[in-house]
Amino acid sequence: MAGAIASRMSFSSLKRKQPKTFTVRIVTMDAEMEFNCEMKWKGKDLFDLVCRTLGLRETWFFGLQYTIKDTVAWLKMDKKVLEHDVSKEEPVTFHFLAKFYPENAEEELVQEITQHLFFLQVKKQILDEKIYCPPEASVLLASYAVQAKYGDYDPTVHKRGFLAQEELLPKRVINLYQMTPEMWEERITAWYAEHRGRARDEAEMEYLKIAQDLEMYGVNYFAIRNKKGTELLLGVDALGLHIYDPENRLTPKISFPWNEIRNISYSDKEFTIKPLDKKIDVFKFNSSKLRVNKLILQLCIGNHDLFMRRRKADSLEVQQMKAQAREEKARKQMERQRLAREKQMREEAERTRDELERRLLQLKEEATMANEALMRSEETADLLAEKAQITEEEAKLLAQKAAEAEQEMQRIKATAIRTEEEKRLMEQKVLEAEVLALKMAEESERRAKEADQLKQDLQEAREAERRAKQKLLEIATKPTYPPMNPIPAPLPPDIPSFNLIADSLSFDFKDTDMKRLSMEIEKEKVEYMEKSKHLQEQLNELKTEIEALKLKERETALDILHNENSDRGGSSKHNTIKKLTLQSAKSRVAFFEEL
Repeated sequence: MAGAIASRMSFSSLKRKQPKTFTVRIVTMDAEMEFNCEMKWKGKDLFDLVCRTLGLRETWFFGLQYTIKDTVAWLKMDKKVLEHDVSKEEPVTFHFLAKFYPENAEEELVQEITQHLFFLQVKKQILDEKIYCPPEASVLLASYAVQAKYGDYDPTVHKRGFLAQEELLPKRVINLYQMTPEMWEERITAWYAEHRGRARDEAEMEYLKIAQDLEMYGVNYFAIRNKKGTELLLGVDALGLHIYDPENRLTPKISFPWNEIRNISYSDKEFTIKPLDKKIDVFKFNSSKLRVNKLILQLCIGNHDLFMRRRKADSLEVQQMKAQAREEKARKQMERQRLAREKQMREEAERTRDELERRLLQLKEEATMANEALMRSEETADLLAEKAQITEEEAKLLAQKAAEAEQEMQRIKATAIRTEEEKRLMEQKVLEAEVLALKMAEESERRAKEADQLKQDLQEAREAERRAKQKLLEIATKPTYPPMNPIPAPLPPDIPSFNLIADSLSFDFKDTDMKRLSMEIEKEKVEYMEKSKHLQEQLNELKTEIEALKLKERETALDILHNENSDRGGSSKHNTIKKLTLQSAKSRVAFFEEL
């Protein structure tokens, strides 16, 4: 009895000690997850749980986003989850998204899961027109998205209309041209076919390498006012702070890189930027909401930290991740090359088999035709022999009749005819017999010639039969399967490289295949430059091709701005920002104040 009471008490105490939980829904770019979180959990506890679940180690790019009264906010790591201004209705929903963007995706994004999440997010931003993308670049990006999803192009599988249900181009681009879905698919597929051999992660990285050069990539825009009250846009990205005209989000008027900024702070709606050069006055601007200032400060601190981090030696953790990524990419590359060799050998074997089957079928047809010709020759020979025999018998019969006629003529001549009438009749009969004998002799001679001709035809038929038998014998003795000499596929090296900063560690792989692949990195760089030139030529060619189908009246303000920049020979985003920072920071601050 006492034991039962103790058991109930122990169970009750355990029940009381169980922590209270609430349900959280995490929405990523391609999945949804639900977790039970303890009431005391801070943002970092939830964030770490999500990252562990995804297998993500490059956590510094990401955050958990939620919305407060139409304003975006990010979960703070050091604050309890439920202390944020979020809906208390379960499940509490957060979006797991990239909060900060790399300067160079190929060098900074190490894990495949990181690259994939960035690819999905940037693709959605382009399709939702949050990032402006010119039409020709949209088609190219769509072709890489198709390669990432469908793998290598196969005309027997990817037939006309296979992209009909895919969302690949921004609606703005589709509406700008008098082109049917089939025409767009044809142009996307033409580029898609050129991406053969690229794995999903390679296609997604090519997508990001192109997208990161778009003017609005990675930029967070905020409406601000300077001291004069002029309405402007503040752009915060991986390179620094940029000031835009509200009507032109493509080209900033002024830029301040992170290495020129010493301090950032805000008081209520007023934001203060202190340049690194203490001789330069601070410059201030106002935003619409205090909550917006908090978000701007978060983005500034995070981007500034990453900016400075990139310019230092990689941490040991990052070095290990990059080394593991290199090894994994090298292993995957060698595996892909092995599969490519096997595929080529299999295709070569299939082609050889098809050729042998075709040749065998051809030989069978030739053998059948030879047999039929032989049978016809035998039948012809038999007919000619029979006809010759009949003709010879007829000739003998005619000769016999001619001899009988001659005997009859002699008998008639020897007979004494007493009367003139009998004599006349006899002469007439003799004359008729002579004519008949002459005809018989001519017919006999003709029959004899015909018999000779038939004998000659018989001899030719037998000769043809002999040749047919010889040809059939040759066909039967030919080798059925010629030797196969499949050529092994070449091993094109395609190992991406990571240029580490001077103080970082170097790794020497002892595997000979990996050494050989790493020695060809320079060659790949040259090939990449050539591909880039070829790519630009293709983009210009496509732009020229579809220009005639453009509906000018449907051009948006950003389309017009982009075209004007292109007509002026506009440079890349990075070069534009470099030009803007050539002026002294003091003159740029003064210019901002006077806008």
